[in-house]
Amino acid sequence: MDIYISEEAIVGDIQKRFREFYPYLKLAFYRNPHQQGVCSPKEELVPPEMPIDKIRMIHNSGWINISACRMAAAVEHDFSREFGLNVQVLHKSGGLWLETTGTDSWTLEELNIAGQPKKGQHFQMPDEMEDG
Repeated sequence: MDIYISEEAIVGDIQKRFREFYPYLKLAFYRNPHQQGVCSPKEELVPPEMPIDKIRMIHNSGWINISACRMAAAVEHDFSREFGLNVQVLHKSGGLWLETTGTDSWTLEELNIAGQPKKGQHFQMPDEMEDG
């Protein structure tokens, strides 16, 4: 599974594409990188309508591997290394979106499964979840 990152890409388009593969995960884009194990400041969060060209340091186009077996930390690293984009994978936990600071070593598949509603919880269809 891959996502193509073009010069004309918009943050929200990349986020939407990622959520098509992983409905219980999302990508958050930030203006600055975060240290391993540390949450990114909310004031650095980039809005979905932002063109990536305005927030990245490396102006490449290409594919990014988001296969289910990849660790969250590896995907975040690739966004930074290949495209100069600062991203954080978030996973659903009940009604909250949590950064994967403590679970960066989990695969995208493990995080997505962990984000699924438990029995007895209210289920929301992926398109009913908050965007972004």
